[in-house]
Amino acid sequence: MREIDIALDRLPPQNIEAEQSVLGAILLENEAIAEAIEILSPDDFYRDAHRRIFRGMFDLYEKNEPIDLITLTEQLSRKGQLEEVGGASYISSIISLVPTSANIKYHSKIVKEKALLRNLIRTATEIVSMSYDEGLEVNELLDRAETKIFSISEKMVKSSFVHVKEVLKGTIDLVDKLYDKRESITGLPTGFIDLDLLTTGLHPGELIVVGARPGMGKTSFCLNIASYVAIEVKVPVAIFSLEMTKELIVLRMLCSEAEVDAKSIRSGYHSKEDYRKLVNAAGRLAEAPIYIDDSFNSVLEIRAKARRLKAEHGLGLIIIDYLQLMRSEGTYTQREQAISEISRSLKALAKDLSVPVIVISQLNRSCEQRGEDKHPILADLRESGAIEQDADTILFLYRDEYYKKDKSTEKGVADLDVAKQRNGPVGRRKLTFLDKFTKFKTYTAREVF
Repeated sequence: MREIDIALDRLPPQNIEAEQSVLGAILLENEAIAEAIEILSPDDFYRDAHRRIFRGMFDLYEKNEPIDLITLTEQLSRKGQLEEVGGASYISSIISLVPTSANIKYHSKIVKEKALLRNLIRTATEIVSMSYDEGLEVNELLDRAETKIFSISEKMVKSSFVHVKEVLKGTIDLVDKLYDKRESITGLPTGFIDLDLLTTGLHPGELIVVGARPGMGKTSFCLNIASYVAIEVKVPVAIFSLEMTKELIVLRMLCSEAEVDAKSIRSGYHSKEDYRKLVNAAGRLAEAPIYIDDSFNSVLEIRAKARRLKAEHGLGLIIIDYLQLMRSEGTYTQREQAISEISRSLKALAKDLSVPVIVISQLNRSCEQRGEDKHPILADLRESGAIEQDADTILFLYRDEYYKKDKSTEKGVADLDVAKQRNGPVGRRKLTFLDKFTKFKTYTAREVF
């Protein structure tokens, strides 16, 4: 422990000269701030005065105002921060330290790297403190530590523009592969043939939103996809659930796979034949690469756990139940802002891990208040703006018999609306719904009852 104490007593990593060079370069040439903003945020500066100065520059840039000694000192003066940063004389001295703005990108990277090192030290200190907390399980500690470390790695320098020539080769290779396969389903199949033909399957990097009102079977639909992908396609699936415990998830999957009445199983009144079916289905599920987590609450936790799962066992699909129960990392006054952050983060997760991500979403009550036709539309997505924008595909489930009961002419039938598809057509397809088994199937009229 002595080594740790000594390390934490040392001056944190920083480079004051690099910070001054970045600020001076912007004062010399306003356009240079665009390069700095790609790499830095105000909090990346070690010296408080430099954080305030960069924030002042950023505010001027956002207002499309020039950044010079006069405008910057006026901006800081209005905020009551001019004297705190050392006055106009200090800002003037920064300009004299920098002969040119040509090296701003290089100096910005130095400032960023020092900030990341400070964040690592701060995080390491927190992990040391958590390690002494005997109330924490080791697995929980590992998850928290991994989440904290990954949140730092997310702040690494983002990639910038690439010339189209650099991307073309990979694109042509993809076209060649698709031509060689010449299949109508080029992504991960869901097991629902009509859906797969419309979407060509689930593709890496895609965010797929499944929305429906309560009681329509959206969780069952997604679990049916999980079972098919893992059992039939033999691709690893991660299921993250805040809605149900892992035991209830497995019970529902088991009853659906075995096609036994879930209600009779829960009540204990099942037949020997049902039990035989359950045992057979349990054997198939036991061999399937399905991994369930019911303890997460944020995208960062999902990312950390999914990265580890992908490294250890592989990963081809993530399913999350459900969006509105998730916690955002930031503090927001309006829930819609928090949902927007979560939605963007889930899309980034799909891209970073190169897997399709299915997230279940609630709908607001608008469709309940409509007349005869209560099919959901995009505007029915709760806190819908960002979800609609970030999703590559949006699917809506609707069952007419849920509302019309015995008067429905479509018993045992569900409508699946592809309401949005970024890379393909939209449209409505029918599914067979076996209520007793909480199971959806590709639609065939003879199976409806």
